[in-house]
Amino acid sequence: MTEMPAQGDAYRPAEIARLIEGAGVAKAALPAAQMFVLALLAGAFIGFGAAAYTMVMTGADTAYGPARLLGGLVFSLGLILVIVGGAELFTGNALMVMAAVDGRISARQLLRNWGIVYAGNLIGAAGLAVAFGLSGLLDGPMGATAAKIAAAKGALPPVEALVRGVLCNALVCLAVWLTFAARTATGKILAILWPISAFVLLGLEHSVANMFFFPLGWAAGTPADLAAATANLLWVTLGNILGGAGGVALAYRFAYLGPTGR
Repeated sequence: MTEMPAQGDAYRPAEIARLIEGAGVAKAALPAAQMFVLALLAGAFIGFGAAAYTMVMTGADTAYGPARLLGGLVFSLGLILVIVGGAELFTGNALMVMAAVDGRISARQLLRNWGIVYAGNLIGAAGLAVAFGLSGLLDGPMGATAAKIAAAKGALPPVEALVRGVLCNALVCLAVWLTFAARTATGKILAILWPISAFVLLGLEHSVANMFFFPLGWAAGTPADLAAATANLLWVTLGNILGGAGGVALAYRFAYLGPTGR
């Protein structure tokens, strides 16, 4: 039997791997309606973080500088709400691959979760963007920033979008991994802050955040280029899967659970 850490101590990496596999099994078993509602919430939660980032970057250089670090800290609100509040986020669920590889969930269960959660995240994020459009908050400088962000994301070449998606979700899944080490809400919040701040600071691409940024930019007056948004989401989503499922989940599974998953 695995010796558990003393109360207050962090879980060790091998223990984290087993906890994440168990979480993957539980996620796969969620009823579809419950899974979808939790995904709606996660999409909105990431949207709130993205909206706060947009406001922080208003009046600042959105491309470089210390302001982006502050923007990353504020954006971390989204994953904090997902992890501590409880919700289903597509990018974090890339870690479910660990349970699938070890046969604890089927490929069909994995794809069912990803499909339902992705759709829920999209509706939740886009719905929040519509709410911001109706709020009047985009009528001023915040709207100009939102339009600028959406236009820049739509202009990303496919290879750049893919690679930025890979790097982004490696950091997001590492943040989720670190939260499993923590035994308190405070520990989980601190585990989230730096990996998420780093991906925002570096200008990496998160598919669920982009589900909010594009409609927010359109609500602010940017012409709705559905083709550019769809292409961005396609490449960023593929990158997010590769970075999270391959770069983090499978690497840690091999390192700590071994070839047999034990």
